[in-house]
Amino acid sequence: MLQKDSFLKTPSWVSEAVVYEIFPDRFCRSGHVEDQEGLLFQKWGSNPTLNGFQGGDLYGIIEKLDYLMGLGITCLYLTPIFLSTANHRYHTNDYFNVDPILGGNKAFKELISAVHKRNMRIVLDGVFNHCGRGFWPFQNLLENGTSSPYIEWFKVNNWPLKPYVKNGEKCGYHCWWNNPALPKFNHNSEHVRNYLISVAMHWVEMGIDGWRLDVADEVPIEFWLEFRNKVKGINSDVWIFGEIWGDARPWLESKCFDGVMNYRIGWSILSWVAGNNLKSNYKNQMYPLKSITTQCFITTLETTFGWYESDINYSQLNLLDSHDVPRALSTLGGDIPALKIALFLLFLQPGASCIYYGTEVGLSGSKDPNCRESFPWGIESNHEISLLINSLSSLKKELLQHIKQRFQWQVDGNNGLFGWAGISNSSRSSDASSAYVFINRSRRYPLKAIDLRGEVVFQLGDVEIDSHCLGPQSAVLIAS
Repeated sequence: MLQKDSFLKTPSWVSEAVVYEIFPDRFCRSGHVEDQEGLLFQKWGSNPTLNGFQGGDLYGIIEKLDYLMGLGITCLYLTPIFLSTANHRYHTNDYFNVDPILGGNKAFKELISAVHKRNMRIVLDGVFNHCGRGFWPFQNLLENGTSSPYIEWFKVNNWPLKPYVKNGEKCGYHCWWNNPALPKFNHNSEHVRNYLISVAMHWVEMGIDGWRLDVADEVPIEFWLEFRNKVKGINSDVWIFGEIWGDARPWLESKCFDGVMNYRIGWSILSWVAGNNLKSNYKNQMYPLKSITTQCFITTLETTFGWYESDINYSQLNLLDSHDVPRALSTLGGDIPALKIALFLLFLQPGASCIYYGTEVGLSGSKDPNCRESFPWGIESNHEISLLINSLSSLKKELLQHIKQRFQWQVDGNNGLFGWAGISNSSRSSDASSAYVFINRSRRYPLKAIDLRGEVVFQLGDVEIDSHCLGPQSAVLIAS
């Protein structure tokens, strides 16, 4: 019997994880899904659209697992895979069945087996705030009106319901951000809560290693507390993290989740690394892309990590970008050296490091749907970014997971960043007890470092150890 306290513990494996986010429709089309036969898909590699399907599937992911292992990936995070009418599948129609276009439940069972056989983990995306209008209880409500046995599952304002509204009309029910395609659940209903939690438990019993929870801040905290207890009751090592873009203290202090999607780390890294070359036409107050000073960057890091306890900071999903924001390389204006520094900074932060699929081959789509491109298979071998990610994954495993506490940072001129941290239980052959990081974001000018003595563990760009000088857009990590 699991002890109650075990429900509150964050999984120890998360701090070591290198996560790879996959948008299944665009990752890899295997050609082995029987339910795809006779269907009409967009051509693979065509411009991504809001409605079009390109036919990626779960067998395609299985085929690429060895490739992902070669990158150093240890955990997959899949955006929704359940039956849906949308290519992104956030419009869930059946929570107990994987979309047949992806290969169905059979393919998913094979994927779980293949992932675990490689000592990797898999996290699913749970959409428990709303459903699709094709969800069978909502369809029952549309058909039967006030006589529907599912009337309490949703919040109705007025009849008749209009799931397909015309200009100026209202749909008559609560929906996510006024989108009639996404009816909101009534979490006051015990039947709704029991149903959704049974979904979560079912897939954990099936073998998944975690849940990413969509728009988690729009669901009552009480529901998440019950959700956590039931899920952790099956497997206390399951990772639960919510999609909360800003200050998540109300949820994390309440122990609803192990962590959240740490978007503040992403936008602050990109905003600092890019300097005055930032492409900032994307407007989102929760992901504010604007050039910032080194001190502003440090303050953002200190504030964000200062909000939470240490075990939470080591259970966060740190990311530069995702399916919901412009790709990092787009934000950086195509500047690959800047992206390399951004990835280096990402891996230095406590918690799981997340790579959005295609980053390693230079995908650079802007805001969605453009950031949801199909993977251009055939160019992935020995790409300079993929080689970097492999090196960073090794660095995380061999050294960074042994950092005692997070790096402490200070300003080093207008474009320089200096950080230090203690090392404990290092698996490295040296007796180093401290790690030092120097970064120069300038595209034009070198940076005179404080002191580069010690063992060079990792290096980007032109670094002259003897003269203690970092060339433009360069970085180094030294152990001593």
